[in-house]
Amino acid sequence: MTTKNIHEATLAGVKKLSDNSAEFVIRPLYYGYGNTLGNSLRRVLLSSIKGAAITAFSIEGSTHEYAAIPGVREDVVDIMLNLKNIRFKSHTDAPVELTLEIRGDKQTEKDGDKRVVAGDIKLPAEVEIANPNQTICHIDDPKFTLKMHFIVETGRGYLTIDKASENRVHSDMIAVDAVFTPVLRVRYKVENTRVGQDTNLQQLTLTVDTDGTITPADAFEEAAAILVNQYTALAGKTRLESTPAPGSNSDDDDSGLLLPIEELDLSARTANALLNNDIRTIRDLVMLSETDLKDLKGFGQKAMDEVKEKLTELNF
Repeated sequence: MTTKNIHEATLAGVKKLSDNSAEFVIRPLYYGYGNTLGNSLRRVLLSSIKGAAITAFSIEGSTHEYAAIPGVREDVVDIMLNLKNIRFKSHTDAPVELTLEIRGDKQTEKDGDKRVVAGDIKLPAEVEIANPNQTICHIDDPKFTLKMHFIVETGRGYLTIDKASENRVHSDMIAVDAVFTPVLRVRYKVENTRVGQDTNLQQLTLTVDTDGTITPADAFEEAAAILVNQYTALAGKTRLESTPAPGSNSDDDDSGLLLPIEELDLSARTANALLNNDIRTIRDLVMLSETDLKDLKGFGQKAMDEVKEKLTELNF
């Protein structure tokens, strides 16, 4: 097939908001591409990232999900809902069986119910729990011993209880509808941006929150790879060559965008602040918004004014 050209956007920045949350900035984009990319990435992040969850469990002394358990405050349905909130990370694609055995003690009788948490589950080397403080149930009898078994499986998206029942490893276990996705929330916003004199461009900012079993960066990259694989299969033999990003000239050397930051003749303090933030060329600099510049480490208002003055002189 004929090879064609297409402009290429870049991942302009990643801002870590917390251990399980990060913000990704993609620019420059042609007008309308912000929503196209943002919506597709959001849907894939929420539905297709690989994760692990409990798909079946059993409690010694209980035969079905509507039973009450002498010695435990909650009934089986309440326990099932708590189990669905445990966030697992599995290093194997095979189903893994876990066990929990815990007994009430004298403190139960004195201080009230004994709280059983996810951290009480015995884990093999291939499984981790991201939220060990998640409550499973409460033992209200100091002489009662709670014994449970769980099946943890890996998957993508959502597994209905009907499907979980069909595929149970042990037929005597209670099936659970499982939410595998480790991505809890995805938000995006589209803003106008510019590169040089071209103002009809967009910037996409995507915020990803995960459950701690995967980093936001890994989830983002996996979602992008899934989309690439899907579209590559549909594209057949047609391939597109990347050209400079929209708003930039094909002849970057002539436009001066590839000149090093030192060529701007900035003060030593301002130049060092830019270099320390990995901004090494004029092109790196003009792709940043005023907000991005303010967020740079060691970059104050005086440096901002100096940079704006120099870029105005160069018609950027």
